[in-house]
Amino acid sequence: MPTARRAPDKVVKYADMFSAMGTEARLRIMQLLLAAHPDGLVVGEIQAELDIPNSTLSHHLDKLKSEDLVNVSRESTFLRYTANTDALQEVLQFLYAECCTRNKALKPESIITICK
Repeated sequence: MPTARRAPDKVVKYADMFSAMGTEARLRIMQLLLAAHPDGLVVGEIQAELDIPNSTLSHHLDKLKSEDLVNVSRESTFLRYTANTDALQEVLQFLYAECCTRNKALKPESIITICK
């Protein structure tokens, strides 16, 4: 069985990122923020779209922010959230390297086809 040669801290980081997106609500938040990229959405827009109670939404957004998956900026009295596409690119590169280049579990062409 091959051993992982990646730095353990990177694997832990990616596992935490996947865990943060591992609920339906958080994955829906990520979908919304990616659809609104690069402008993002204010909390009220996210809440209206997903119909999640404000306190629950705040918890989900805090978790995504703590794992660096979203960025937040203050606009007057509003908080605007955007998807951190750099972090998402990094985690996708990790998956791509593992499944398509290192062990060739998937053909790179099939990944590109899915994304079109």
